[in-house]
Amino acid sequence: MTTPERSPSTAAAPVDPDVAAALRHLYAGRVGESLRLLEQPPTAPRGRADRVLATACTIEARLARGELAVAMRAGRDLDAELDSSADDPTGDPADDPVAAVAHHSRGELAAALGDTEDALAHQLRSGRLLAGTRPTPQGPHLLPWRGSAALALVRLGRGREGLRLATEWADVAAASDSATARAHALRTLAVVGPGHDRTERLHQARALLGAHSAPRLAAQIDTDLAALLLLQHAAPTPEGRRAVQMLREIEEYAGREELHPLQARVRDLLQRAGEAPRRHHREALAMLTHTEQRIARLAADGLTNREIAARMTVTVKVVERHLSQVYRKLEIGSRTRLPAAFGLAV
Repeated sequence: MTTPERSPSTAAAPVDPDVAAALRHLYAGRVGESLRLLEQPPTAPRGRADRVLATACTIEARLARGELAVAMRAGRDLDAELDSSADDPTGDPADDPVAAVAHHSRGELAAALGDTEDALAHQLRSGRLLAGTRPTPQGPHLLPWRGSAALALVRLGRGREGLRLATEWADVAAASDSATARAHALRTLAVVGPGHDRTERLHQARALLGAHSAPRLAAQIDTDLAALLLLQHAAPTPEGRRAVQMLREIEEYAGREELHPLQARVRDLLQRAGEAPRRHHREALAMLTHTEQRIARLAADGLTNREIAARMTVTVKVVERHLSQVYRKLEIGSRTRLPAAFGLAV
């Protein structure tokens, strides 16, 4: 399970506006926009809190895209930012939300790398760093370290401890004003709790998020629900068809945001249902030649074939031939679909 979309109030508010905006975009499921902001050179030197939060945000965004090598480099940068108390876990302060975020993100990275013991250690340390945090409607105490630690415990064969921590997380989230935290806690319980409650808890979690709230977490929950539907019903049944439709919508979202781990899971489920995965336009764009990309982009920007030919010093027939290849590779019918393929407003 990946890190849920959190409220920016989960951690100490960063001073750097780009870091704050990157966090908001990540929590809203716009991973690409978050990374774009994080990759911009800072306009002024960042303090420790900003550096830690920016690096933690980078780790989670890269993990969402399945870019483990880049996330590992960011993890090393984050380790360098953590203070010397790393050698003495018992010396952790009881209220350090920034360090708690750092250890939570390091735990997510360790889990992605298959180091479950290390993942659990980081999540438990994150909890210690928040031990003195006063609960507020959407405060730092909602950092979902309990959910991640519960999953690690289950993977280590310590299911009772995992269920106890997941139940504690559900109680903490239920007392908050955060629908996202409550949804994440219910999803965690669906994974580690009794199987007969799984579907109901996932439906409750999904209902909390509505149509537009936390789309990445919503897509993860919908994928869980679709998997259960396909396990219980064949694809030709109404329930099976509903599951396939849910997966198609998630496939589009995951492709647009380049969330490759989620995309891979969705495609595996579609194939099990006898459905062929669809290639997202971003993937198809990578198959275009340099000339095809230039011509297609000019057409998407609204230039006519004659204007494109003049711009590129070729004939109109050459432009038409290249556009035909573009339509075939992108599996679209005409130039009216090109703006969407390039992510442009229409």
